[in-house]
Amino acid sequence: MPTAIKVMVDAAPWLLQGAVMTLETSLLAIALGLPVGIALAVAQRARLRMLRGFVSVYISFARGTPLFIQIMLVFFVLPSLGFDIPRFCAGVIALSLNSGAYIAEMIRGGLTAIPKGQVEAARALSMPRSLMWRHIILPQVLALILPPLTVEFTGLLKGSALLAVIGIVELTRTGQQMVAATFKPLEIWLMVGIFYFVMCYALAALTRYLERTTQVYRAV
Repeated sequence: MPTAIKVMVDAAPWLLQGAVMTLETSLLAIALGLPVGIALAVAQRARLRMLRGFVSVYISFARGTPLFIQIMLVFFVLPSLGFDIPRFCAGVIALSLNSGAYIAEMIRGGLTAIPKGQVEAARALSMPRSLMWRHIILPQVLALILPPLTVEFTGLLKGSALLAVIGIVELTRTGQQMVAATFKPLEIWLMVGIFYFVMCYALAALTRYLERTTQVYRAV
């Protein structure tokens, strides 16, 4: 077996562990980011102007600054405020807060596809605002934004590589450690790229499936 291939094969089990950590952080971040995004989207349509202004500033900041900066802010600012949290939690929080801002904008765009007559009918029946969002608006919006939501998850998965800077041993950090141990950067980083490609390709396939499902939903 050629030396390069042997290095890649030997590295695969260790990199697989890092890939599992990458998936764990990304799944947790998207699971937390979704309710954050929903809350922000609802707050964007609140009657309180101050609340709408705060949400607008937050979304602009989250979308207009590098994810790296946001990770560092969460990692260093929270402990300075007295919150002693593990670095894994800090990383997940940073990713979820960033993702929530993008999801809120997806929901805002999806709301334009909801017929206004449905909302007006709910108001005519004096339906509480919370029930209207829960039973009429959100189910339709979430079905419509499933494909872009999967794209956001793909971006979040790749963005999780930045968690290496705070010491989380995900796929990229594992690759760094293996390069330092083997002095084989080309082979190791090629394997890291292959792992990311496989994960992202699987998500891309899921996105195409969801797009077809969404088209069927719209046709109905």
